[in-house]
Amino acid sequence: MQAIQRYILVTVCGIFVILGYVCLNRLSHVGQRRNGPKILRSYVDWGDFSFNEDLHLSTKFRRSVPSQTYRQRCRMSSCFDFSLCENGFKVYVYPSWKNVVSDTFSQILTAIEQSRYYTNDPKQACLFIPNVDTLDQDKLSHDFVHDVQSKLSALPYWNNGRNHIIFNIFSGTWPDYTENVGFDFGEAILAKASLSVSKFRYGFDISFPLVAKDHVLKGGDKGYLYSSSNNIPSPREYLLAFKGKRYLTGKGSETRNSLYHVHNGKDIVLLTTCRHGKSWEKNKDARCDEDNREYDKYDYKKLLYNSTFCLVPRGRRLGSFRFLEVLQAACIPVLLSNRWELPFSEVIDWSKAVVSADERLLLQVPSIVRSISQSEILFYRQQTQFIWETYLSSVEKIVLTTLEIIKSRIKRHKSRANKLWNLEPGALSILPEFSDVMEKFPFFYHQLGTKPGDKFTAVIYATTPIALASAPLFRTLRNVAKSQNVVKIIVLWHCDIPPPPSHKWPGDLGVPVLVKTRNIKTISARFFPFKEIETDAIWSLEEDSLLTTDEVDFAFSVWQEFPERIVGYPARNHYWDEIKQRWSYTSKWSNEYSMVLTGAAVYHRYYNFLYTHQLPPEVIDTVDQSNNCHDILFNFLVSHVTKLAPIKVTQRKVYQESALTNVNLNASKPLSWLQQHHFTQREQCMNTFTQHFGTMPLIRSKTRMDPLLFKDPVSNMRKKYRQIETV
Repeated sequence: MQAIQRYILVTVCGIFVILGYVCLNRLSHVGQRRNGPKILRSYVDWGDFSFNEDLHLSTKFRRSVPSQTYRQRCRMSSCFDFSLCENGFKVYVYPSWKNVVSDTFSQILTAIEQSRYYTNDPKQACLFIPNVDTLDQDKLSHDFVHDVQSKLSALPYWNNGRNHIIFNIFSGTWPDYTENVGFDFGEAILAKASLSVSKFRYGFDISFPLVAKDHVLKGGDKGYLYSSSNNIPSPREYLLAFKGKRYLTGKGSETRNSLYHVHNGKDIVLLTTCRHGKSWEKNKDARCDEDNREYDKYDYKKLLYNSTFCLVPRGRRLGSFRFLEVLQAACIPVLLSNRWELPFSEVIDWSKAVVSADERLLLQVPSIVRSISQSEILFYRQQTQFIWETYLSSVEKIVLTTLEIIKSRIKRHKSRANKLWNLEPGALSILPEFSDVMEKFPFFYHQLGTKPGDKFTAVIYATTPIALASAPLFRTLRNVAKSQNVVKIIVLWHCDIPPPPSHKWPGDLGVPVLVKTRNIKTISARFFPFKEIETDAIWSLEEDSLLTTDEVDFAFSVWQEFPERIVGYPARNHYWDEIKQRWSYTSKWSNEYSMVLTGAAVYHRYYNFLYTHQLPPEVIDTVDQSNNCHDILFNFLVSHVTKLAPIKVTQRKVYQESALTNVNLNASKPLSWLQQHHFTQREQCMNTFTQHFGTMPLIRSKTRMDPLLFKDPVSNMRKKYRQIETV
């Protein structure tokens, strides 16, 4: 009986299998006749991945495909003309900004035009910036520009967007807020805020930060941690905090509507309000009134600067203005925005500064932040300050970071390692044209466990004709040549009268002396990176410096311990003049200083390269036209890069008087640096340079380095640098 039942069951199953096969076969034929062949789709949406480009497609086929179809496959190799960049990386901004309606886009164009990459000749350009404001493509915004497509197509060098950058911060509108910018940008590079991982074309697009309208052009606020005197912060009152809008409907509402589940009112304070928009009272829910009462109890700034972690949930779009705010406040961001491609993620390692959480796992956030140790918290906070100040604190830094990323794609053999983007002083201050080896830069000796070279090249700036064998220049040569650390002396002859013949120069110095007269036409030539300078250290001297050999050697030994700083003797200071409401300059002897003049200072040769190749021409022209302020600009540059003060070393008290007497014995009028016009000019320079850097980069210090046993009541024979204490 059981055998008969088994046979019946098998027979019935076989009939159903045959009938199913026949039905499916007929349906497939019907589908083929109606819609063409059907292909089984994978459960994975391959369009969400950035590697969906078929690299085997021919160029002819790519050009035949409509731009809006192939746009998703754009890469530098397929949508960028490298031949335009053979003569260097230059950026052209289309003139006539009549289509610029937002202040932020105007700042972006201004930052590009003031950069060292700008050119007003489109024939020299590698990269083109449209003058059409595409930042805000929300149709409900008053900054929305109509007919963007036709305006872009009318640009003379548009070429379907090839070698162009399109900047966009807002796309889509209520209620969907899509990522589609609303126009066909062809083969242009898209620098866009709130980009998702699925839309981001890695290695081609730029994930742009969401910039507020009040973001400054230059300088920017200092990081909260750096603005205090102590870089090791004390514990903050709140562990995790958030204060912001809650959306009752539409995108972004799910995450923020759930925050009250985590709020405990003690160490975790997550506050939301639905009191925004015109019709909030009409749409408010049962929690609105209670949320609003709790929301009004806390001040946003106090909450921000007194919290260790700050929640950054997505808004209507993936990005949030809060992200930059918490970075500046040294509050560690806790992201709740799934699939958001963070700003400049191609080069910035955000895992060192940000805690990423899943929107769907909100209740796990408290346990995640509680598990982070104090040492890790300190590291996170320091990294937030570094990233903020280096790349995000101003529109200029954001624009330069964007340009540097694109430049590194074009010239990969001269691109920076990603490690350098995430180490101080940051990639914007490290020019790969100087070297591709970390040991060649002055910033990494201590991290790499190495030391700079034990030799220096002396560079002496000479402007006075030589009439006597006892001229100050010759005495300076003899004193420097006695040093055991000097390998070469270079004299920069900036004088209308030719230098004396070789037989009149001091003989038997023991080191080669090179006199350079070509191209020494401006005072900035003293900071030119001459190929003859092969040592790490440069000892910069005026012809009348009159330092003893001991002073030269001692300053050099101090510099070897602090190779990233300027180390020297004559110090100056700056101060804010409340009456004039401007920065002022003083040369009075005091216990505080902010500059060490390059008339008697030692520094790393990389700063000569940085001075020549990074500073814009108009700033250097300010120095050359006035024939003054070169040393101030040099101190501005080094302090701006290192965020450190120079170091003053001890010197003989009679240094200034003796130098003045020896140099000015037969002078009919006082030295130029003692005249009031000289100081007035230097004050003007300081304020001009402050405008260029966007802030005052000089840092005051009271540190002075003295030799061991200096002024101690012991035998002079026990002291290494004996000449320093002599009159």
